[in-house]
Amino acid sequence: MRINGIVLAAGQGKRMKSKLYKVLHPVCGKPMVGHVVDVLDRLDCERRVVVVGHGAEKVQEALSGRTEFALQEQQLGTGHAVLQAKELLGEAEGMTFVLYGDTPLIREESLREMIGMAEREGTAAVVLTAEMENPFGLGRILRDEAGALIGIVEEKDCTPEQAQIREINTGIYCFENRKLFAALGKVTNQNAQGEYYLTDVISILRESGEKVAVYRTPDWTEGIGVNDRAALSEAEAIMKARINRKHMLNGVSIQDPAATYIEADVVIGADTRILPGTVLRGKTEIGEDCLIGPNADIQDSTVQDGAEIKHSVLTEAIVGRLATVGPFAYLRPGAKLGEKVKVGDFVEIKNATLGDNSKVSHLSYVGDAVVGQNVNMGCGSITVNYDGFNKHLTEIGDDAFVGSNVNLIAPVKIGKGAFVVAGSTITKDVEDDAIAIARERQVTKPGYASKLRARLKK
Repeated sequence: MRINGIVLAAGQGKRMKSKLYKVLHPVCGKPMVGHVVDVLDRLDCERRVVVVGHGAEKVQEALSGRTEFALQEQQLGTGHAVLQAKELLGEAEGMTFVLYGDTPLIREESLREMIGMAEREGTAAVVLTAEMENPFGLGRILRDEAGALIGIVEEKDCTPEQAQIREINTGIYCFENRKLFAALGKVTNQNAQGEYYLTDVISILRESGEKVAVYRTPDWTEGIGVNDRAALSEAEAIMKARINRKHMLNGVSIQDPAATYIEADVVIGADTRILPGTVLRGKTEIGEDCLIGPNADIQDSTVQDGAEIKHSVLTEAIVGRLATVGPFAYLRPGAKLGEKVKVGDFVEIKNATLGDNSKVSHLSYVGDAVVGQNVNMGCGSITVNYDGFNKHLTEIGDDAFVGSNVNLIAPVKIGKGAFVVAGSTITKDVEDDAIAIARERQVTKPGYASKLRARLKK
C-alpha cells in the first residue's frame, strides 16, 4: 500500500514566547518536526508534505531535501491547513497520515497499527486516540455500545456525562487519500471560531456511509502537543526515558538513566557502560565494551570498541579501539586517536592524528599535527601551530620521545626515533634517531639570591 504523510507545521506558537519557530524547538537534540518526519521516513512514505506558515523559510531550511512543502498563508484551521496539500497530493493513491509538527512523541508502532487496521477493516479513516487520567481541554471520543466510533466532541461542547470520558482524540489520523480531499471540499467554517476543522472530515465520512475506525494507543504520551516551554520540558523527559530504555534493552548498561542524556540519533554498542552525568549528542557512535563517563560530553564523534572516556569533552572526534581519554581532556574537531592511544588529564587535541600506542598523558596541547605510533609526549609539551595569521603542521615520527615542557614551533618535523630533550624549543627539523637540545646552558651564581632580594625590596 502506498503511504503519504502530511505534517501540519504552520502555527505561530505564541505560547512558546520565543524567537525560534515552535516546531524547530529541539527535543533530545532534534527539532520537533524532525522527529515527526523521521517516523514517516521509517514508514517508507512515498511522499511527505509539510504545511508551513509562520517561519516557513526556517522550517524549509531545517527539512531541506527531505520533504515537499505547501504554504498556508492564513491560518484558518486544521482542515484548511490539510487542504493546502491538495495540489501536491489530491490525486495520489493509497493512505495519508495527518500529523502535527509539535507532536514529537508519536511512535512508528502506532502508525503501523493504524495502517494495519485500515487494510483489515477497509476503512476510509482511522483515528488515533488515547486514554488520559486528566483529559482537560481535549476532544472526547464518543462510541456506541458495540465500541464503534460515533463522534468526536470538543470539551467546550461536552455534556457533563461526556466530560467524564477519558478517551481523547489525539488529532492524528490515517485517511484514504482521495476520500480525505473529497471530504475536505465539504468542510465549512460555520462555527464559533470561523475555522475549517479537520475533525469535521470524520463526520462527513461517516454520514456518507464510510467506515471510520479507532486505534487507541497504549502510550498516551504520543498525543502530547508541545505548546509552551513546560510541555517542551515534559516531552524532553519522556523521550529521554524512551531513548535510554531502548539502549538498555539493546544491551547497554546505563547506571543512572535519570542522570544520562542521550540524543535521538546516537548509536551505542552492546556491553558498553554509561556512567552518570554523560551527555551523548548528535551523530555520535559508541562501539561495544566501552566505558563512557562519568561526566563525558560527546558530540558528533566516533568511539570505537573498548575505549574509555572519563570527565572529558569530545566534538567531531574519533577515538580508536582500547584508547583512553581523560579525565578532563578536550578533543576538538579533527582529533583522531589510534588504537590504545592515551590522552590524559588537561590535554587538548585539535585537528591532529595520533598513531597507535602513542601517549599524551597530561597538560599538553597538540594541534594541527600528525603524530606517529609509539610516541610519548611529556607533560607540558605543545605544538605551537599558530603564528597569528596561519596554522602550521607539526609532524612527529614513530617511536619519537618529546620531553616535558617542549615547544614544537610549526612547521617542523621530528624524525622517527628522535629524542627531544625536556625544556627545548624546537624551530628546526630533527632527523631520525637524533637528539635535539634547544635551551640555554644553565648559569649558577652562588650567593646572588640574597642580593637580588635586597635589590627588589628597595
